[in-house]
Amino acid sequence: MRFIFLKGDNAIMENNSPLFDRAEFLAAFEKQYGSSEGVQLFTSPARINIIGEHIDYNGGKVFPAAIDRYMYFAIRKRADTKIIYNDLKFPGTFEFDVNDDFSYKKENDYSNYLNGILSIIKRRGYKLPCGFELLVESTVPPAGGISSSSALECGFAYAVSELFGLGISRKDIALIGQQSEHEFMNVNCGIMDQFIIATAKEKTAELLDCASIECEYIPLDLGDWRFVVMNTKKKRQLADSKYNERRSECEKALEILKQSAQCLSSSKCANTKDLPDLCSLSVEDFNKVSDAIKDQTIFRRARHVVTENQRVLQAVQALKAGNLNELGELLRQSHKSLRDDYEVTGIELDTLADTANAEVGCIGARMTGAGFGGCAIAIVHKDNVDSFIDNVQKIYTDKIGHDAGFFACSPSVGVNKLA
Repeated sequence: MRFIFLKGDNAIMENNSPLFDRAEFLAAFEKQYGSSEGVQLFTSPARINIIGEHIDYNGGKVFPAAIDRYMYFAIRKRADTKIIYNDLKFPGTFEFDVNDDFSYKKENDYSNYLNGILSIIKRRGYKLPCGFELLVESTVPPAGGISSSSALECGFAYAVSELFGLGISRKDIALIGQQSEHEFMNVNCGIMDQFIIATAKEKTAELLDCASIECEYIPLDLGDWRFVVMNTKKKRQLADSKYNERRSECEKALEILKQSAQCLSSSKCANTKDLPDLCSLSVEDFNKVSDAIKDQTIFRRARHVVTENQRVLQAVQALKAGNLNELGELLRQSHKSLRDDYEVTGIELDTLADTANAEVGCIGARMTGAGFGGCAIAIVHKDNVDSFIDNVQKIYTDKIGHDAGFFACSPSVGVNKLA
């Protein structure tokens, strides 16, 4: 089987091959920095979004879960003010000073994410009395659509907060990660990824209201069914994709509806001129007022947002009722909307989702994350996981020309300190 599981005290295993080994990680830290005395270890999970895509920045409700794929951080204070970053997967050492005025520089590679976090922490008035040295390891596919960047940001912010006793709350960890993306990385992202990674609880998903930043923890018990993550292995970076373009199109749709000043009957507001965001519209009201949007591209973007928000609420009710078949059907509808109305899938994601949805033992599949590559998820019966992966892999490889990555996963906790 391809499930991730714990074995002994040190190693997380998959297919009997270690993904992470605590002793080896500490040995790598010692090799890099001379000793491992005084080092503290932290984890930060990846995430899937079960449903609710591209609506977090439109004031919608989303339904993510942290999963048992992790980034690992080994961190230790220094006697001076120097900051040193190393990563086991990305060669090269980056050195800074705690007193630096951090700015984005392309040549700083992944360390830009870390420096962005430090710049926001310092701007919020937190003091770092000395420098530190850091080593990062990861079992999260980079740029794979399960939020490796947010795992890096939130895990690092939590590690720094704990190392220096800053006492930053988990909610603020998430907000600092989002602020860093906006101001330092120039990615106008929503709050979903950072929030679930910072605040997730064991064996739950979160129904997160992205407008109010309030959440409800929903028990996530799939019984004999498993989430399978399917990685296209097509890497993309949000800042270089059409992510910001889609957000701008949604803002345009909202502006048009507000200017149309039409009466509403079943939404949060009585008139479109008072709409704070697209997800404040019910599907019923959107169908009544959408004629104001003449541009068909802008119309389709808005339609996806409004209908996807409704699918999230339906999915939560289906899960509470134990109706997994309905949940699977909503996943299929979500992918269709993301493909046709929001146009963020592409041949790789469509091939994975379409092939998965045709497989025996799969009740639903869709892309997850920002799209333009990255990952899809499927709900698959535990007895069919191996055959499902083999069959989808063959069709994907034949059509795309390279293989995809697969793993089954379970819900996990958020950022955490290892004892």
